[in-house]
Amino acid sequence: MDTEKRRKLISVSIFIFLLLLLSACGGNSTNGFSTPTFPVIVPTETLVSSFPIILTPTLTCIDGLAFLDDVTIPDYSVVVSGSILDKQWFVQNSGSCNWDSRYRLRLVGGDGLGTSPEQALYPARTGMQVTLRIVFTAPLEPGEYFSEWQAFDAKGIPFGETFFIKIIVQ
Repeated sequence: MDTEKRRKLISVSIFIFLLLLLSACGGNSTNGFSTPTFPVIVPTETLVSSFPIILTPTLTCIDGLAFLDDVTIPDYSVVVSGSILDKQWFVQNSGSCNWDSRYRLRLVGGDGLGTSPEQALYPARTGMQVTLRIVFTAPLEPGEYFSEWQAFDAKGIPFGETFFIKIIVQ
């Protein structure tokens, strides 16, 4: 499209916009005068063809956590009541998001075993293998206990596999 046609098209478009704006200002005046109406002129060419819209995709990452192994305190370990338990799990950031200080671990099942129900998630880049650690206290009452945990992203959405500690207190 040549420059002259483009100028005419822009002028007509602005004129139509102003007419529509004025007509939206109301026609039921309280002062006895009515708002004049004007015919709408539709151009034969549209501005869309003159100004292409370029959409850029927003890339989003996907969170993931894969449990690999228990590092300390195997399942069904017998422990002394009231003892301090340094539980560690070996996991991998299996997603495409890097874990930062906004990521958390939360208790999702069982007993908190004397620890806060929310813990910091060790920061890790995608693909890294890391050791997660929570220090528990064995209950005073004998019995079987279970504490299940899961990772949560910066928006509070859970992701990845859960991991847990299972103990027998004597």
